[in-house]
Amino acid sequence: MKPEETVDYNFKVCWHAISRMYNAEAAQNDITTSIGFVLLNIDQDKGTPATKIAPLLGLEARSLTRILKSMEEKNLIYKVSDPNDKRLVRIFLTEKGLEKKEVSRLTVKQFNNKVREEIPQEELDVFFKVCGHILGMIENKKIF
Repeated sequence: MKPEETVDYNFKVCWHAISRMYNAEAAQNDITTSIGFVLLNIDQDKGTPATKIAPLLGLEARSLTRILKSMEEKNLIYKVSDPNDKRLVRIFLTEKGLEKKEVSRLTVKQFNNKVREEIPQEELDVFFKVCGHILGMIENKKIF
């Protein structure tokens, strides 16, 4: 079987192309794709517990720690200890963070709108169904 005929190869190549595209856009705004995705997952009104962000993005906790440190250094976020549970730290966006979140939101929206213009909904439905099925197989350890 040729690599281009494998499921994982096609996922990887497509994701890397999307990631490069997002990184090029992000670099113009002095952020990274990872930072953009974190920004999109922070609830500005209530704050988001740091422990909830990594699972949302499929990241390891130590990777998220590095990203959050970088985001603090760029003045995109600030941390607040939860008044009811001092062990819990909530992440909030600064004004600059809110601006970069909007840039990230518009970038993702533009990409998705363009894909939806080019690919019929029926094909996207099949794509989403297949992705969900593969994810379920992996999560239920039906592969190895």
